Amino acid sequence: MTVRIEITGPSFAQDAAVLALLHTAFAPMDGRIDPPSSLHRTRVHDIALHRVEQVLLVARHADMVVGCAFLSRRADHAYLGKLAVHPRHQGQGIARRLIDWAIELADRPVLRLETRVELVDNQRAFKKLGFVEVARTSHPGYDRPTSVTLERLI
Repeated sequence: MTVRIEITGPSFAQDAAVLALLHTAFAPMDGRIDPPSSLHRTRVHDIALHRVEQVLLVARHADMVVGCAFLSRRADHAYLGKLAVHPRHQGQGIARRLIDWAIELADRPVLRLETRVELVDNQRAFKKLGFVEVARTSHPGYDRPTSVTLERLI
């Protein structure tokens, strides 16, 4: 399967396709994570706003969006958010390619991302890709950790 990864420009259709991918890829988390994903409140306009401040990496197969991630450069690290691969395309190295390209673009010594505490398969997958756990944090109003922060030195 041929997949190309690109940085996207402004496009309502593109942003709608990314949002649809995120909803599909994150759907298995419903009922598994607490608090629920902020993605439920995300609209196409929000994707466009994220793209203004962050780099949107998109993986395409036959003009279909099959993967995405948002990269932001912060003072001491780069942050990779909303990394997603369509369920029919998982296990084909797309997440690895998105991460590798994020590393190329990061221009920082560390790439950081977060996943939910309940998503142990995601934690395991990120560790196989060279990430190490550096912190556990709580969403506002929670007295227990709800997220795991992982980093990879670049």
